[in-house]
Parts: sequence; structure tokens; C-alpha cells
Amino acid sequence: MRLPPRSPHHRLRLQTSRRSNPAAGRSHDVADAARRMGLARVLSKRGLCSRTQAAEWIRSGRVRVDGRVVRDPEFPTVAGKHRIAVDGRGLDEVPGARLHLMLNKPRGLVTTLRDEQGRDTVYRCFDGAGLGFIAPVGRLDKASEGLLLFTNDPEWAARITSPDAGPDKTYHVQADCIPDAAMLATMQAGIDVEGEWLRAKSVVVLRAGEKNAWLEVVLDEGRNRQIRRLLAAFDIGVLRLVRIAIGPLLLGTLAKGQWRALTAEEVAALAGE
Repeated sequence: MRLPPRSPHHRLRLQTSRRSNPAAGRSHDVADAARRMGLARVLSKRGLCSRTQAAEWIRSGRVRVDGRVVRDPEFPTVAGKHRIAVDGRGLDEVPGARLHLMLNKPRGLVTTLRDEQGRDTVYRCFDGAGLGFIAPVGRLDKASEGLLLFTNDPEWAARITSPDAGPDKTYHVQADCIPDAAMLATMQAGIDVEGEWLRAKSVVVLRAGEKNAWLEVVLDEGRNRQIRRLLAAFDIGVLRLVRIAIGPLLLGTLAKGQWRALTAEEVAALAGE
């Protein structure tokens, strides 16, 4: 049975209704736009790989969106709305258990996945472990050593590195002289170094010899080579720099170059939970 055609008056009322409330038809589009992000970023935020590695997967044709191969890493995607698959498996099927690790970084390794100069990186310490992709949480420069975190959980990493809510970092620093009380006070008050304000939350002398001293420095912010630059402003050279704690997590007796998984309690404590 064929329905009678709708009258011109009905069509006019429908068009008028749409014009009178245009937001109703666009509400879902606006909500999706707020959650939309590039495809490579979606994969990296799931902790499956780095964004660079995700882009490589996408360009090589390993990733499908709603059944169609997409080769653009910036393809606009809404997580939870679009069906994303890697090598034919949905994101929930791709191996990617959350990992939270601590490493006692040796001196002489650079904190990067690949080094353009061919230098050894911190990933050498994980050779043969079969962990999949993990990223460092913050950095230690080549000459520094000690506690360094790794994870494939970007949300957790963001909480650790947050300048407002992240945990303090504690370092033991061997200086090539013995700073006096006035120097220590100024380091805590802060000083302008080439247009950047540098300071330490606290600085104390742990022990001193005839020509050098070990300092304990606590930072509540993270700036590039912050301790070295701060001490250099007082003509103090750094002989060794070891990070011994991040928040409540202590380096402890973990051997140099060795790593271990964090406990659930440690993971929560570092995130401030």
C-alpha cells in the first residue's frame, strides 16, 4: 500500500522547524568534534605505541577505520565511535597491558628511543624483555643517572609530569666545591639564568670533604638540565648527579642498569591516588 505524498505545507513546517532550531541537528556533530583527534594520537593514547610508531603503522596500511584502510596519521577519529583495527584486530584485542616500570639508569645512556648520533640509549637496558612499546616518563640527561620511569600508559605519565600536581624529584649531587649557606638560600629563593627563573624546592649539604660536597636537591618543577644550570650560575660544577626518588618511590637497592615493575600501590601513590 502506497502512502499518500506529503503536502507542501508539511514540508514547509519541517523546514521551518529545522531552521528555528538549527542546534538540534548539529548537537551530535559538535560533541564529536570536541572528542575528535588524529588517528595516530588515538593509538598512542591507548598505550599501544608512540605517536611516531603509530604514524608508521598507518602509512604502511596496517590500520583500518570502520573497515577501510586509512593511511593518513591525522585522519580525524572519535575514539569509541569509530571501529579501529590494527592488523585486523580491534584495539581491545591488540596486546597492550598497562606497564609501569622503574629503571636505575646508568651514566652515559641517552633518554630517547633512537639517537641520530648513534649513541646508546636507555632502551638497551630492556633488550630481550619483549615489553613492546614503553616511553620514558620525564628524562635524565646522558651524564645523569638513577631513577627513571617508563610506561605505555600516557594518562598516568601525564599525571607524573604535571607541573602543578606531579610528585617532587629528589637528587644527590656531587659538587666540585662546598657551597656556603648564602648560596644554598639563594638557590631556594631562585635566580634568573639567561632569562629563565630557576630554583630548587630545597638544597642541603649531606656531607663535605676538603674540596667537594654531596648535596641533596629537591625539585618541584621540571626544566631542562635544571640542577646543572642552577649550580653553574654559582660557578659550581657537577661531578655526579643521581636521582634517588620520585615522590614516595625510592631508587633503593635496584642495581645499575636493572629495572623492575612497580607495584599497584606504587603506581597509585605516584599518581597521587
